[in-house]
Amino acid sequence: MTETGELFLGIIAFAVMIMALVQVGAIFAGIRLARRVDQIAAQLDQDIKPLLANLTALSSEAARAAALAAKQAERLDRVFGELVQRVDETLLAAQAFVTGPARQGMAIMSAVKTVVQVFRGMRESSRRRDAARPVVDEEESLFIG
Repeated sequence: MTETGELFLGIIAFAVMIMALVQVGAIFAGIRLARRVDQIAAQLDQDIKPLLANLTALSSEAARAAALAAKQAERLDRVFGELVQRVDETLLAAQAFVTGPARQGMAIMSAVKTVVQVFRGMRESSRRRDAARPVVDEEESLFIG
């Protein structure tokens, strides 16, 4: 071999050795990076587990609160329904209480009106009969002759 060939062969050997060292360094850096990623994953797992437990508890409490609110809304709806029914019944009773005597009073007033009209009619008819009779002089009725 020639000197130039040996020189190039030495340069190639040196470059291969540098590449091997770089690859070994990359492998060590990759191993360190993998360990760090594993530590971060473990830390996240530790930190997130309580958070997830809290979120689960919070969601179950929210579901329980929603169920209680639904029950309260149903109860409130039932109470208002009963209240409306009782108010309607009370108003009907009050209306019957007020309008019953009023109707009776109106019936009595109507009867009194009718009686007054009957008496007026009788008086009017007697006046008409009196007006229809011929006027007789009192002295004529006393005359015998």
